[in-house]
Amino acid sequence: MAKDANNGAAQFLPDRRDLGALRGAAACCEGCDLYRNATQTVFGEGPARARFMLVGEQPGDQEDLRGHPFVGPAGRILDKGLQEAGIARDDVYLTNAVKHFSFVPRGKRRIHQKPTAAEIDACHPWLDAELSVVRPEVVVVMGATAARALLGRAFKVTQHRGEAVPLGEALAVPTIHPSAVLRAPDRDAAYAGFLADLQAAKRVA
Repeated sequence: MAKDANNGAAQFLPDRRDLGALRGAAACCEGCDLYRNATQTVFGEGPARARFMLVGEQPGDQEDLRGHPFVGPAGRILDKGLQEAGIARDDVYLTNAVKHFSFVPRGKRRIHQKPTAAEIDACHPWLDAELSVVRPEVVVVMGATAARALLGRAFKVTQHRGEAVPLGEALAVPTIHPSAVLRAPDRDAAYAGFLADLQAAKRVA
């Protein structure tokens, strides 16, 4: 099948819709230009019928190198929050709105660069497919990029964090991205707010 650079990820979706087939097809995705410099596609991970789906922005440097979501510093914050909120990891599907690492090189380092609206839109078919397979009860929407992908460009996480918002057959609970905790001037306060939002997600599940 001829691939159309303007058609995003939709043209790479497999006919068979299960997580294994989706992950295999996503490994070959060229739906936007991010694949050119990223090490690999970092697809979502977790059980096929998870009660919770957690959606972040994009893979970071460590995720890109290792091929798994949330294995870097932000992932450690997330793991701590899930444990303290009483959300079992085997009841969680982890993914990102964008599946390739967007960065700018700076010397030997690769500096995170926020995905563009076009890149978010191009990758959206993968996220839609994950939602349709996993069918979570609660989607924790972490950060502005995930909110843009799932709740629309006008949605403000800061105005609605911790609230239950309808999302198809599920409820979405928006919060900050765990990396925002790492960047916050007062990490303890930022983490406390993040944990409160996870606890709110647990209550509505």
